Amino acid sequence: MKLLRIGATGAEKPAVLADEHSYVDLSDVVLDFDEAFFAHDGIGTIRSVVTQRIERGEVEELGDQRIGAPIARPHQIICVGLNYSDHAAETGQAVPSEPILFTKSPNTLIGPNDDVRIPRGSTKPDWEVELGIVIGRRTSYLDTVEQSRDHIAGWTLVNDVSERAFQMERGGQWLKGKSAETFNPAGPYLVTQDEVADVNELGMWLDVNGVRRQTGTTSTMIFDPYFIVHYISQFMVLEPGDLINTGTPPGVGMGFRPEIWLQAGDVMELGIDGLGVQRQNVIAPR
Repeated sequence: MKLLRIGATGAEKPAVLADEHSYVDLSDVVLDFDEAFFAHDGIGTIRSVVTQRIERGEVEELGDQRIGAPIARPHQIICVGLNYSDHAAETGQAVPSEPILFTKSPNTLIGPNDDVRIPRGSTKPDWEVELGIVIGRRTSYLDTVEQSRDHIAGWTLVNDVSERAFQMERGGQWLKGKSAETFNPAGPYLVTQDEVADVNELGMWLDVNGVRRQTGTTSTMIFDPYFIVHYISQFMVLEPGDLINTGTPPGVGMGFRPEIWLQAGDVMELGIDGLGVQRQNVIAPR
């Protein structure tokens, strides 16, 4: 299934995509795709409802309705840095021997086609197409990497927007360059695991103003998604509905010579095989 949330910001209703142009409304069945939904096997609960409604033709046209982030605001967003060896090389940093973890404020989460706002004082705003992991059940101290499969609700496309001067030049932790408002577009869908044959073989790309900047594949991850979930579980408890951003392939703005930074008026378009596409307009600081 492809789970999505449709409607105005703060008033999204939960739904499942029926086909490219229509969806099944689930707002009478579940409140939202949130922590409670995932904790109580919400995905398993809605499967039969979705099947029955599609068979009966109980679908609605998507049209030009706004699509929100596919999950409600999560308990936490955890990110993995430098998880592609070629991206580490372009930034001049060593390939990590263990995953580099940092947090991103949960209120950065926006819809896949919402505007991305440059923060005040920004000089080096940047883009990062990434695979997102959505946690499906409470996860702590997993014994094996294989156990991770039972703790993942599905996958989603994310843009881990960054401000490199805040991140690299202002001291302290990376979260300062990662947590500005609108810095985590997600969706359009949460794609359940059964819909993806091999999450480690997905093509990914990102364009800025129609120019291809990032081209990559999840096959070049240093640490794959299952390893990442197992690894993080040794250090913290992951709650249902939590989001993990797993790193980006080469082609970010800071990797070019000269460097390329986002400007107000730019348009970012990005996608991952089977997980949909996004499009964001970049707007000036407020």
